[in-house]
Amino acid sequence: MNAVIFLINTTFTLYLMVVMLRLWLQLTRADFYNPFSQFVVKATNPLVLPLRKVIPSIGQLDTATLLLAYLIATAKYIVLQLILSPELNVAVSFVLGGLLLLKEALNLLFWVLVIRAIMSWFSQGRNPLEHVFHQLTEPFLAPVRRIIPPLGGLDLSVLFVLIALQFINILLADWFRLV
Repeated sequence: MNAVIFLINTTFTLYLMVVMLRLWLQLTRADFYNPFSQFVVKATNPLVLPLRKVIPSIGQLDTATLLLAYLIATAKYIVLQLILSPELNVAVSFVLGGLLLLKEALNLLFWVLVIRAIMSWFSQGRNPLEHVFHQLTEPFLAPVRRIIPPLGGLDLSVLFVLIALQFINILLADWFRLV
């Protein structure tokens, strides 16, 4: 049973990450023609495009993609509840779906920052993935760089944002008892 739960959890989480990446790419107006962006768009189009016909965007926010991410997070809890317990509490699943969406958004930002930092040591800016990750993370790093400028050529803004993200994740886990 643990293997099935692992597989369901991983499948839902990975697709949720791709859907959230699509939303994030749109919000930051990242390069649409980048191969990584094209992968994200093609992986999410089958579910996003039908929703867009029904749900309009609100300004720059693609509400269809946001709703899809929320529904995936909620569906994850519903499927896991059906497997783990005989009773289904849909209301709790909708609340937990929203909390999961927030938690996974913070986790996604954390891992994109970590990957960007590691890639910066090796690729020297010639990797298209690094370019998109730069576009995604720069809105979070630029304000920190204004407060804490690079020291001796060492940019500590990523470290401070990573610490802040972990603090927020732990704080939310304490508040909502999501470990």
